[in-house]
Amino acid sequence: MINTNEFVKHLATKISFAAGVPDSLLKDFNTCLMETLPEGAFHTTANEGSAIALAAGYYLATGNPGLVYMQNSGIGNAINPLLSLNDSMVYGIPVLLFIGWRGEPGVKDEPQHVKQGLVTKELLESCGIKYWILGETTESAAETFDRAIDYMQKNSAPAAIIVRKGAFDGVSAKYSNAYSLKREDAIAAVLDCLDEKCHIISTTGMISRELFERRELRGESHGRDFLTVGSMGHASQIALGVALQKPDKKIVCFDGDGAMLMHMGGAATIGASGVENFLHIMFNNEAHDSVGGQPTIMGGIDILKAAEAFGYDKVSQAYDTDGIRRAVSGFISGRCFLEIKVAQGARKDLGRPSQTPAKSKAEFMERLGQA
Repeated sequence: MINTNEFVKHLATKISFAAGVPDSLLKDFNTCLMETLPEGAFHTTANEGSAIALAAGYYLATGNPGLVYMQNSGIGNAINPLLSLNDSMVYGIPVLLFIGWRGEPGVKDEPQHVKQGLVTKELLESCGIKYWILGETTESAAETFDRAIDYMQKNSAPAAIIVRKGAFDGVSAKYSNAYSLKREDAIAAVLDCLDEKCHIISTTGMISRELFERRELRGESHGRDFLTVGSMGHASQIALGVALQKPDKKIVCFDGDGAMLMHMGGAATIGASGVENFLHIMFNNEAHDSVGGQPTIMGGIDILKAAEAFGYDKVSQAYDTDGIRRAVSGFISGRCFLEIKVAQGARKDLGRPSQTPAKSKAEFMERLGQA
């Protein structure tokens, strides 16, 4: 196992800038990196492509490569700038990718990571990006890092380091916010207000897990819920696609602050759509809760003003269950947006969906097709 503090100290002798989207496999590394780099040198971006561009700007200004951290599911978001900006056939801008290898073959993981894990190396190879798998000891990890840095400097090209599960030892990190309402209780309060014509599309991570478990506790069918266990940031567009085709149903999107930030343009598409049966709920704990709790930038954004500007008909905010019930009960028609402020964290014994994604899809489509 790698001594995280020692490795990051070594890394910081050659890297002075980092940006990206948190990943559970990199949470200890990220925590240490955030505390080690100079103030203003560590950034959590909306998506991985933005992080690549941010690091490119840093390079243009300083002549030094930056580091971009991500889960392997974020490679897709990063490919456009990697190939059309950083590649040696275009501008030749070096950047070091630190990629958490979710779904590594032979390592048990969630279903949404299986395919991504199988093709992680092949994706990098197809893009012509040289990669290494991080060494398993502090010394070998430092050697891996040095080789990647040397390659970037000689070739003016991106390089990648793939990180296996459990690579880093634990680093103490405590994140919190000022809100007391548990997200699980907020979800329960929303469910209390929804009738049989309401169908939910929920975003990836803890929100979908808590929704699934709440249905189990209530003894209710999962047929009215589509759990978007992958595709971070796209749940609202899935929900919009359903709402446009099913105007007789009430469609509710359960979103998270990190997920909504990742593809914020989707909210503008919703506002411009003219859909009349859409309730967009963002559970805001100002953190990437499912992958370590690192802060998002949503704490400094007036998302209600943004939603109004995007074209939502009605916007509201809630901090407690009474506020939730008032807001959700007022959902009659139009494009409505509700921000619910919730505390960070989840129960340690929180379960995971016991249905396969394929079964969940089939049940949702069958229920949606019923009169």
